[in-house]
Amino acid sequence: MPPFSLVNKATLPALNRAYYRMQRLSLGSSVVHYKPFFYPLDAIQEWNRAYGPRGFFQHQCVLPRSVGAEAVAEILGHVAASGQGSFLGVLKTMGDRSALGMLSYARPGVNLTIDFPNLGNSTLRLLTRLDSVVEQAGGRLYLAKDARMPVSLFQAGYPRWQEFLQYKDPGMSSEMSRRLLGS
Repeated sequence: MPPFSLVNKATLPALNRAYYRMQRLSLGSSVVHYKPFFYPLDAIQEWNRAYGPRGFFQHQCVLPRSVGAEAVAEILGHVAASGQGSFLGVLKTMGDRSALGMLSYARPGVNLTIDFPNLGNSTLRLLTRLDSVVEQAGGRLYLAKDARMPVSLFQAGYPRWQEFLQYKDPGMSSEMSRRLLGS
């Protein structure tokens, strides 16, 4: 592992240009296996180590379709203003069916995922601003990728969280459950 993040202001423009050029060279139609198409990072062993010893945060949210374009623009504006670029970002739409699970992430709308090198407090401040946009838009963060979601955003984004408590094993606990559920 490198002693510093390889994903930084000096490398991001070059990486993005190289990726853009590679995509332009492969214009046209072709049939490809689903794994390299949907999981391109799997071709790079231990890709997460490029972020260095401090690692990275992933901010993944789903926003209601009715406000998705505006909220995504606001999020990207905050990212640009912060100067904390991201090598990896994914924007996709979610289907019209709501999930049945009490704590399911999936819902109709727009999904935005952005990875950020962990630069300490400046990254945490940026993520707090992004959380605010998500909460104001009526969206939610992805629990499986959470490392720091505030309780208010969890409760607003997962309205069935109290219903879930009856199924929680009182003998089991995690940092996440203590932070978000109080036990």
